[in-house]
Amino acid sequence: MTTRIRTAESRAGRSPGSVTLIAVSKVQPDDRVRAVLDAGHRAFGENYVQEAQGKWPVWRAQYPGVSLHMIGPLQSNKARVAAGLFDAIHTLDRMSLARKLAGLAADGVVLPDLFVQVNTGDEPQKAGVLADELPGFLSACADLGLSPQGLMCIPPEAGDPIPHFRLLRSLAADHGLPQLSMGMSADFEAAIAEGATHVRVGSAIFGARDYG
Repeated sequence: MTTRIRTAESRAGRSPGSVTLIAVSKVQPDDRVRAVLDAGHRAFGENYVQEAQGKWPVWRAQYPGVSLHMIGPLQSNKARVAAGLFDAIHTLDRMSLARKLAGLAADGVVLPDLFVQVNTGDEPQKAGVLADELPGFLSACADLGLSPQGLMCIPPEAGDPIPHFRLLRSLAADHGLPQLSMGMSADFEAAIAEGATHVRVGSAIFGARDYG
C-alpha cells in the first residue's frame, strides 16, 4: 500500500511522504490491526468513540507514535472524550458540535486538529456542511475561536468521485485551508492526484470487514 501511495504521489508531482495514509481500523479484528502496527504503520482512523476508547489507549502504550483520527460522525456528548483520544477530528459537520468543541477549548481542553466535513454531493442522508454554506460556517467557527486545518468529503457512492475531490480542493484553496481528507480504498489514487493530504483506506489494507 505504501508503494501505491508513493507511486501516486510521484505521478501527481507530489513530494514523497506528502500524503498521510490513515489505516481505517474500525471493526477490524485485533490481530489484523496489530499486524499493521507491527509493520510500522502509525496513523489509524476510527468511526466510533467507544470502540476506539476500548482499544487504543492500550495499543498506544505499546506502540509509541500512533496518531488517531476520528473519521465517523461525532455526537456532541462524546466530544470531550474524543478530544482527549484523537489527534484529529475529520467530521466537524454542524454548529452544535462546533459550539461544544469551542466550549471545551474555553475550559482548557487542547483540541485535536479539525477538518470540516463538506457534503459535496448535497445528499440529504449524509452529514456535512453544504458547499454554499461553508463560508458562513467557517466564519462562525472563527467567531468561536476554532481554526479548522482542512476539509473532508465522502463522495456519493455512485458516480465519478473526481468532481467532488476537485470541488473540495477549490473550497479549501478559497479559504486558505492546507489539509484535504479525501479518498478511500477504491479511489485514493485519484484523490492524491487531486491534492489529498490524507487518504482513509480500510479494506485495501485489512481486507473486508466482518460485522458479525
